[in-house]
Amino acid sequence: MNKDDMTEEEAVAKLWNFPCDFVFKAMAFANQNAEDEIISVINQFVPGDYIPKLNPSKKGTYVAISVSFLATSKQQLDEIYLAVNDLECVKVCL
Repeated sequence: MNKDDMTEEEAVAKLWNFPCDFVFKAMAFANQNAEDEIISVINQFVPGDYIPKLNPSKKGTYVAISVSFLATSKQQLDEIYLAVNDLECVKVCL
């Protein structure tokens, strides 16, 4: 079977073995609520007590937010990315 014959699920299975450790990253506007809003959304899908890693931009306009958690499926990751990306404070999910 070549890569063109694989379904998306089969291709993902070759890349990741779920459950797996995953680092979710987003770039958000630097405001007091961005970190809390992102953590709140992630908690809806993967409840936990998270301590995100924050990396502010040089000018302080944006902040990169990284959150590590145990991912259980591609569907779970897709849902998290879509929900976080819908937040007004989020510029982009990486």
